[in-house]
Amino acid sequence: MKVLHVITGLGVGGAEQQLRLLLRHLPARCDVLTLTAPGPVAEGLRADGVPVTHLGMRGNTDVTALPRLVRFIRRGRYDLVHTHLYRACVYGRTAARLAGVPVAVATEHSLGADEIEGRPLTPWTRALYLATERLGAATVAVSDTVAGRLRAWGVPGPRIHVVPNGIEAARFRFDPAARRATRARLGVPDGAFVVGGVGRFVPGKRFGVLVEAVAALPGARLLLAGDGPERAALCALAKRLGAADRVRLLGECDRDGVAALLSALDVFVSASRDEAFGLAVVEALAAGLPVLHSTCPAVDDLPPDDAPGATRLHDGGAPELAAALRSAAASGTHRLPPPRAVGHYDIARSGRLLMDVYAHALDTTRPPSVPAHPTRRTLP
Repeated sequence: MKVLHVITGLGVGGAEQQLRLLLRHLPARCDVLTLTAPGPVAEGLRADGVPVTHLGMRGNTDVTALPRLVRFIRRGRYDLVHTHLYRACVYGRTAARLAGVPVAVATEHSLGADEIEGRPLTPWTRALYLATERLGAATVAVSDTVAGRLRAWGVPGPRIHVVPNGIEAARFRFDPAARRATRARLGVPDGAFVVGGVGRFVPGKRFGVLVEAVAALPGARLLLAGDGPERAALCALAKRLGAADRVRLLGECDRDGVAALLSALDVFVSASRDEAFGLAVVEALAAGLPVLHSTCPAVDDLPPDDAPGATRLHDGGAPELAAALRSAAASGTHRLPPPRAVGHYDIARSGRLLMDVYAHALDTTRPPSVPAHPTRRTLP
């Protein structure tokens, strides 16, 4: 099977890094085309041996990209086109249909209750999404929560398949040597109580709440991995609260960098009010960390006993978070065994589920006179 993955960009982001990880576990020949911004993830994919093409799209309304994408798909003679992120889904599904590819699958990575990929949902955004969704054969949701949102939008239930994000759990296993080395590199004392978070610095992630909560705890440190438009505001907030020397913004990290950071932490916090999955929380649980979160479908969609180390905050404000962190510090630092939730989100399992979606989509679009491929599995 020859598959083309079309994605909006390949900078350091959750969907982008998830695509790279997933391709290591898909038994299919895969190429990747990025509409814009070939960045570190593009370099990583090429290092993995995956061909990556940059289409050079100039913006959302650059319709000249569509015929170029159609020509690329035709030349590649792909069996299936798989799109990721809003712009790539709109253009990619349309191009696949025009190029004559019978099957297009889209993964919805970042659909929130009121936002999509950090941008407000508008009637036009929804209408365009639904119009092009009908051009595909299947839509993949990364969580049950996202699947419910897609159904509420009007996407037919039989077209929706849940394939959760996944991780390589062993990569995030707690490493005492990495803890010492990371703390030494960042100038953090061995005995300091360290709080951490991972994500893009945008308003929806509410990293300002973490800064306020840690500033209220004398001696506590905060390490944040990520970057984005709120970086300067977060630095200014830490300075205004007198905690500039205890708050470090580390910039974007790859998965290895995140793993080392998690070993250095004592508590992980996700203060975001609206998530499609919550991959960073699963990674923190794999590292044995206690986790405080406002919302996280990856945990909230499972039975409570599957993630005993994760505690959901009520209002998620700075006073509540400061109180929870104060309690965690008083109880002493400790590591927990990785919970069942971590095994549930194994990337190899996600790869198998996605191959089942591919098989189902290919078989349902095949003319009745053509037999199904004997190696393709059907969904249970």
